[in-house]
Amino acid sequence: MSDGKMTGKPSIDRPWIKYYPEPLRKIQAPDCTVKEYLKLNCPGEDVAAMEFYGNQISWKTVFEQAEAVARSLRASGFKEGDQIPVFISSVPEFIYLLLAAEQIGASLLCRDNTLRENVEAVQKAGTKAMFAHDFLSQDELGSYLANTAVEKVILLDACQSCRREDMPDYIQKSLDSRYPDEKAHGSKTLTWDEFLALGESYTGVVDAPRDINRPLFRAYTSGSTGPSKQVIHSARTMLAVIAQMNFYGGSDEYRPTWLVAVLPPCLVAVVVSMLLMPLASNKLLILSPYCAIEDLDLEMMRYRPNSWALIPLFIETIMRSKRIPADYDMSHLAAAGAGSESYNNNQRKRTEKFLASHNCKIRFTSGYGSSESGSTVALPMTPHPLGNGNVGVPTILNVVSIFEPGTQNELTYNQLGEICISGPGVMLGYDDPEATAKALQVHEDGMTWLHSGDIGYMNEDGVIYVLTRGKAPRYGGGDLATLPMENRLADAEIEGIDDEFFVVVPDKDHPGCFLPYLYVVLHEGYSIADIEEPVRNALEEYMQPVEIFELPERPFFHYKTNRIGLTKELLAGAAEKPQAVLKEAKA
Repeated sequence: MSDGKMTGKPSIDRPWIKYYPEPLRKIQAPDCTVKEYLKLNCPGEDVAAMEFYGNQISWKTVFEQAEAVARSLRASGFKEGDQIPVFISSVPEFIYLLLAAEQIGASLLCRDNTLRENVEAVQKAGTKAMFAHDFLSQDELGSYLANTAVEKVILLDACQSCRREDMPDYIQKSLDSRYPDEKAHGSKTLTWDEFLALGESYTGVVDAPRDINRPLFRAYTSGSTGPSKQVIHSARTMLAVIAQMNFYGGSDEYRPTWLVAVLPPCLVAVVVSMLLMPLASNKLLILSPYCAIEDLDLEMMRYRPNSWALIPLFIETIMRSKRIPADYDMSHLAAAGAGSESYNNNQRKRTEKFLASHNCKIRFTSGYGSSESGSTVALPMTPHPLGNGNVGVPTILNVVSIFEPGTQNELTYNQLGEICISGPGVMLGYDDPEATAKALQVHEDGMTWLHSGDIGYMNEDGVIYVLTRGKAPRYGGGDLATLPMENRLADAEIEGIDDEFFVVVPDKDHPGCFLPYLYVVLHEGYSIADIEEPVRNALEEYMQPVEIFELPERPFFHYKTNRIGLTKELLAGAAEKPQAVLKEAKA
């Protein structure tokens, strides 16, 4: 940090530090393993670490089960440096597997894409065993056995750590829907209990040499903003993020609860910020992985959590609910916001109005991060007005600045460019060296910078404004930054529009250029004809959409607005396909 004189370079000035109170400025990246960190922050071995459909799981059980799983992994032939393919939901056994993998020096490999892509990931891992739920189908099992080196599949009972009868009816219904006509079976499968039994008689070495920098968690990006890539993190990179967030959603007056519903552990943000972070900060982690997205309202009202996943899909689902009473009190939430993608002013206003109507008086915020940065990069530690892409200031151990796209030339305040991050939570890399070299670059300052591909700017107080993903010039002039265009319409408050967003696609006639299409959700009784003129009047010439489409509701894919599906349909020339994308997202 500079001596108070601004140089114009955010990486040197670090003006955001002023927003952090002195105790938070002393945060350091932990120099320990994940298990050591959890034990250090454990409130007591008899205290419940997790709740899983009525079963409260103590810290003692967590550590004992992790030790048992480590022995069984060794007995199964896993060794230091191996990748362990894991295709399970956010259940207690995932935590046991992660801690056990760390103990033996291996890494978990998670993916939740198509079967072909999942098989491809296991094939590249080259291991002879993998983990999946007992709702894996016989056909899926056959694909793994025929196309990879896998010889054994350990099948985890979905109710291994709970009783089915303790689940609400809607959870049981959702769980039942996951089971195929023919479940995986045969000599190539083991149950979880059979797997644990292997370790009971194992007498060899279990622990690998301690190394907090070796790969521990590998997860593929969702593919919602581009080709899916394998992101690799270590204990050090994950704990660096967790240490900067431990105070989030905390309280000195009560033990907070943290609900993780629906979301699978194949996402870096889920594992780091939604599973490990609450565990490491004395919050009761409530797991509800089998909840259907449309039943999130019921789980919220059942558990009344203090915190849960801050993603647009969740709050949108709650707002669409017809089952939440008008007088339902949401003051149980200690944190509410939206991360994972830009949140426009229209979305923010609608959400703030909804929360206020349910007595939720906390500040609704937007966050920022990525799989490559270990999830969270910025927190709303600033009094600056929300909206217009404001995602707060860098977390205390991160340095964030703006660079001229495609270069290492750092820009000054309020200049639009590529958002880059340097800090201890940045990934080790991808499994592709070429892609890693492009994303992680050592600059002249000697720091390693993650080039995010996101476009935005930073003001003189260190507040980050995220506007769009990648540069998208339009032929004839102008750059199609989606968030500013959406906010133009949001701030115009056009009668009849409930929600709106842009999809920007490559211009076939002008390589390197792009074209914008607008999607709107209209209030009942309104049509495109009613809103088109005020829409076009609110936008500059280069922002004018090629066409405006109406949708009954915003579609999602991998918990983000399904722009990738709509882009495919637009490039295929199918003007009537938005409805198909919506159906696909629901499926």
